[in-house]
Amino acid sequence: MAKIGIIGGSGLDNPSIFENPLDQTVTTPYGNPSSPLKCGTIGGVDVVLLGRHGREHTQPPTQVNYRANIYALKEAGCTHILATTAVGSLREEIGRGHLVILDQFIDFTKQRKMTFFEEFEPHNPVHTPMAEPFNAELRNILNETCAEFEFDYHKTGTVITIEGPRFSTKAESKMFMMWGADVINMSVATEVALANEAGIPYAAVAMSTDYDCWKEDEEPVSWDAILEVFKENAEKVTNLLIKSIPKIIG
Repeated sequence: MAKIGIIGGSGLDNPSIFENPLDQTVTTPYGNPSSPLKCGTIGGVDVVLLGRHGREHTQPPTQVNYRANIYALKEAGCTHILATTAVGSLREEIGRGHLVILDQFIDFTKQRKMTFFEEFEPHNPVHTPMAEPFNAELRNILNETCAEFEFDYHKTGTVITIEGPRFSTKAESKMFMMWGADVINMSVATEVALANEAGIPYAAVAMSTDYDCWKEDEEPVSWDAILEVFKENAEKVTNLLIKSIPKIIG
C-alpha cells in the first residue's frame, strides 16, 4: 500500500486537508526534522505531512535539516514523496500562479549536507544516479490532474536551487536563465537528491510567485509579494494534492 509523504513549502506548511490527523514527534540519527509529523489520510490513503521550514516558517533554507526530514519520512513508512514549493520564474511564459511539474534541477548551493553518507563501507562506495531525479510516474499523475482542473501549468521545468535566504542579483538571475533554468528556489535540489539516495520516489509541484529580478519592467522579488501570490493560489495546490494522492498505487 502507498503511504505518501508531503513536504509543505512556503504557505502550505500545515494545511487542514487530513482525515483523522495526529501529530507525531520524532528524531533521527541526523537530528530532528523541521517539524513534528502530521499523520492522517487523504482519500483513504495514508499520508504524512512535514513542514519544510517548520510550522511557523522559522528555519532559513540552508538551516533546514533536509537529511532528518527525508529520513523521518522513510522511517514513517512513506513509499512516495510529493513536495510543494514557491519558485521565481525565469521565463516570460511561466506567469504568476502557474504550476510547474519539475523534471530537472541545477544545484547552486554551497553549504549543505547533500548525502546521508559520511563515509563508505570498505570497497563499497555509493554514487546515486541522478539523470532523472523526479519520478516519472508521480509527475505523470500531477500533470494529468493539472489538466483535469484546467490549471495554467507546465509539464516540465528545470529548477535551480540557490542557498538563500537572500534573493538573486540581476547578474545571477540572468546567468541562471542562460544556464537553462526555468524557475528558481532555495530547497528542492537538496531534497530530491536525498530522496533518490534514500530510494523514495519524489516529485515536486512548483508555484510561480514572481519573476525573480531579471525582468526590467517588474519590481524585484520580495517576500511579501511571494506570500500574496501564494495565498491567492494555495487552494489550487491543495486541490491538486487531494486529487492526485488517491491515484498513487504502492
